Amino acid sequence: MPTGTLEHANISVTQPERSAELFKQMLGWEERWRGPSQKYGWSLHVGDPGNGQTYLALYTGDHVTGDFSKGRPLNHVAFVVDDLDAAEMVVTAAGLKPFGHDHYDPGRRFYFFDWDGIEFEVVSYDEAAS
Repeated sequence: MPTGTLEHANISVTQPERSAELFKQMLGWEERWRGPSQKYGWSLHVGDPGNGQTYLALYTGDHVTGDFSKGRPLNHVAFVVDDLDAAEMVVTAAGLKPFGHDHYDPGRRFYFFDWDGIEFEVVSYDEAAS
């Protein structure tokens, strides 16, 4: 049976540079690529510098207006971090509001909506026992 891993998610945002900066600060990611997309827009890829295989494609175009609704079709995107408190400080410093703090196996977590209404979850498994 084959095995796999998530390579990337391509999400529409109104300001890719702003979103990329948040992920760079919160996750230690780096810019991988930027340029015109295949259809009517522009993309910036930001991802894990370690394996170089996990990233977000941040897409925009004149038709991307933000104000997305939760659950249509995406509920949230989740990230694992090694320091949940530091990640939350980055989110707060960006002017975003963390919510839904919880602590249950296998880890601690919080959620936030970005400037376009996309929900993200941030979890730390290293802090599950604390």
